[in-house]
Amino acid sequence: MPKPVLFDGHNDTLTDIFQPEGDGTRSFFERSDQGQLDLPRARAGGLAGGVFAIYTAGAKEEPFERKKLKRGGYEVPYAAAVDPGTARTFTAAVLDFAEAIEAQSGGQVAITRTAAALAAQLEGGVFSMVLGIEGAAAIAPDLRNLPYYYERGVRVINPVWSRPNAFGFGVPFRYPSSPDTGPGLTAAGRELVAACNELGIVVDLAHLNKKGFWQVAGQSTAPLVCSHTAVHTICPMSRNLTDDQIKAIGESGGLIGLYYMPAGIRPDGKDNRDTPLAAIVEHVNFIVDLAGIDHVALGSDFDGAPMPYGLADAAALPHLFQMLAKAGYDEADLAKIGYKNWLRVLRETWRA
Repeated sequence: MPKPVLFDGHNDTLTDIFQPEGDGTRSFFERSDQGQLDLPRARAGGLAGGVFAIYTAGAKEEPFERKKLKRGGYEVPYAAAVDPGTARTFTAAVLDFAEAIEAQSGGQVAITRTAAALAAQLEGGVFSMVLGIEGAAAIAPDLRNLPYYYERGVRVINPVWSRPNAFGFGVPFRYPSSPDTGPGLTAAGRELVAACNELGIVVDLAHLNKKGFWQVAGQSTAPLVCSHTAVHTICPMSRNLTDDQIKAIGESGGLIGLYYMPAGIRPDGKDNRDTPLAAIVEHVNFIVDLAGIDHVALGSDFDGAPMPYGLADAAALPHLFQMLAKAGYDEADLAKIGYKNWLRVLRETWRA
């Protein structure tokens, strides 16, 4: 089977590699045994680009591993809000870091601002770096600095992470749990959605709870996108999408990017890296059956979560596509899952 062109809808690699003091041991340009994504491993796995999220951690943030057992499952303590000033300083620094990677790449890497540029990069072998903000604490509630982030190249925004901010309430990490976990968007959050629609920025529904999801679905004029999630019917974790949500995304012309983290895809919700890639294929099959082949894509969460042993980093992506081919997906289907669904939705959402 020829190696497909791949585009990934969510990773945390920029945030993971970035070091304010400049003394980090990882380079995006060198293959490493640390982390899950760098340019050599992307090339090895056929990954031609992706959405690189900028995520600001809160002060004294609890490690994700500190889960409280509850009714045979778990609940991660709800993270405290991030200081907006800290978020703005950090986000600006990571944007500078992304621009430095582009400048140092010798034409190998480009920050992508338009769908036409993305299509050309995917075809021409230039690695596409789409910039996103995960958890919009850096954005002023009156949106006065949103144009600044757009000019810097930000084209995807998650209004929330799994914590509250001025724009809404993120869904906490719980298993088993419904995504119906409390208030959704604030008035400022609804204004952010409208402003993103007008500018041509993807409103990413990942980490948003059920009420917030339906608020965006009722308001947004763009295809609905949830960049890194999975199927709640298979794995009843709060971060995953219900059948009604999956259908709504399909009906809007949007897409669902599947993550690979075991705790989000296993029916038992266990953080067990010895999870077969067939588990991911099961989620693909479910979404295809419910919403159609045009509405499922990749959303790895590389460098943001543990991965199955069989998909430990970006270089291993061909293993997943071999499994999908064995499951009956032909070359046209694999191209849609691999990059064409993302390209279509970004073309429909972004403005030139």
